[in-house]
Amino acid sequence: MNIPNLISISRILLIPVFLYLIFQPGWGQKFLALIVFGIASITDFFDGWSARVLKQESELGKFLDPLADKFLVIAALICFLILDPLIPLWMVLVIIGRDLLITVIRYLAVRKGNSIRTSKFGKIKTAFQMVSIPVIIVVFIAKTIGIDYHSIPVDQSTFCTALDFLLSGNINKVMVSVPYWLMFIITVLTGISGIRYLISNGSVLKPPYKFKKNLMD
Repeated sequence: MNIPNLISISRILLIPVFLYLIFQPGWGQKFLALIVFGIASITDFFDGWSARVLKQESELGKFLDPLADKFLVIAALICFLILDPLIPLWMVLVIIGRDLLITVIRYLAVRKGNSIRTSKFGKIKTAFQMVSIPVIIVVFIAKTIGIDYHSIPVDQSTFCTALDFLLSGNINKVMVSVPYWLMFIITVLTGISGIRYLISNGSVLKPPYKFKKNLMD
């Protein structure tokens, strides 16, 4: 248990704090949730940086670092699903399913003494997630301050409703649609990343589990 791994664990420990604050009704608590998420996201840089500088890279760290990222992102997405009626369940299920699949393959790779290297596309996807989630939280803060979200009707088709809101020209409706469209882009990127991952590394799920030296995420 070294410094980089402790930093990764601290990111996981911040998740309950984030969850408590984001579900509070006041905008101040949601703003604190935004700060907590920002701090947790920054630790993602420092655990990798400290591992390289202190020469404390380990297989546990290579597994724990992305796992902490996934826990943080999944916690935020489940919150959005509960807080925003426009965000559909299928988006969150696609993202969680992809992350669970990769976590299983990472675990199998580590058990066999191999490591999984994250591709540039995977990094882009993760970076977009980490930028989009704070933006969505800012929209929730704005709703709390002045947007009467409940006065805006939502029909059964969330896609059509979100598209109508986006094209309406009404600033309140446009802002309300932002979380949906950011989640939509995240889901598309996640789906593409998952397909790329299965094509490159799907063979590790088949017995006798022959692993490549450098698996691409």
